Amino acid sequence: MVHFDLGNISTGPKEYYDILIVGGGPAGLTAAIYAGRAGLSAAVFEKALEGGAVTQTHVVENWPGFIRIEGSELGEKFAEHAREFGADIITAEVVKITYDEEYKYIQLDNGTMVKGKVLIFATGAKPRELGVPGEQKFKGRGVTYCAACDGYLFSGKDVIVVGGGDSACDEAHFLAKMVKSITIVQNLPYLTAAKVLQERLLSNKNVRVIYNSVIKEIRGNEKVEEVIIINNDTKEESVIKTEGVFIYVGLVPKSELIKELVETDNYGYIKTDENMETNIPGIYAVGDVRIKNLRQIVTAAADGAIAVEHAAKKYF
Repeated sequence: MVHFDLGNISTGPKEYYDILIVGGGPAGLTAAIYAGRAGLSAAVFEKALEGGAVTQTHVVENWPGFIRIEGSELGEKFAEHAREFGADIITAEVVKITYDEEYKYIQLDNGTMVKGKVLIFATGAKPRELGVPGEQKFKGRGVTYCAACDGYLFSGKDVIVVGGGDSACDEAHFLAKMVKSITIVQNLPYLTAAKVLQERLLSNKNVRVIYNSVIKEIRGNEKVEEVIIINNDTKEESVIKTEGVFIYVGLVPKSELIKELVETDNYGYIKTDENMETNIPGIYAVGDVRIKNLRQIVTAAADGAIAVEHAAKKYF
């Protein structure tokens, strides 16, 4: 067990940490906080933004204690809190994970190898793509998966939001303040978002919903100009002029790096027990990457806390 002073700010990874955490979102950073509270050294490896996907959410309204907080601010607070408890937060991509009877090993994209007693996998999930013609061609040229990131680019324009769940309705409400109009394309005969999110969205006069329909193709020249939608029942096709397509049709777990080592379901979500431990002793999965019923910031944070509490008692 390694003890250290609080407030450690990382300049690079050490050779050994008690706990290696892959992924710097709410689950991973909460795990780092609880590691520090248990007197264990921890390193968080994040290839993108500290705070994870929450930093791309314009406003968070369901984190206890904050009626409303910017996603970017909440992500920063998670990272700051983890550092206060001694965690090293390393900006690097993990490219390989291995293990033996004593240690877990990670290899970084620069070739550096780091070992630890316990590994916590907290890489989350990424937006699911539609898989329709034109989607790949127009990524960054009208097709996007993040209203908080790209919404300002579509000020005063007509856009489409694909999906009817919490994320789709929440992000569409955010967009409604800046765009000319929003057309929601939902594959079901109803929206599936929480009632409060549905009511808030539909209160916007520049929002309409086309139900029971899907996007068949995204078309344009240099950028998105229109989409073809098809009704699920009648098979009737129609063309909608638009300059932006915001896609919110679910998530895909980012488990590629470890799915050959641990058990997953058919969708790639990692199987864990109630303590977040996988079938490999000392390897845990937390947050959106694991099989669970509710994927929210609060449940991701809870996963991280549970995993470290169990690991601290079992392996140290």
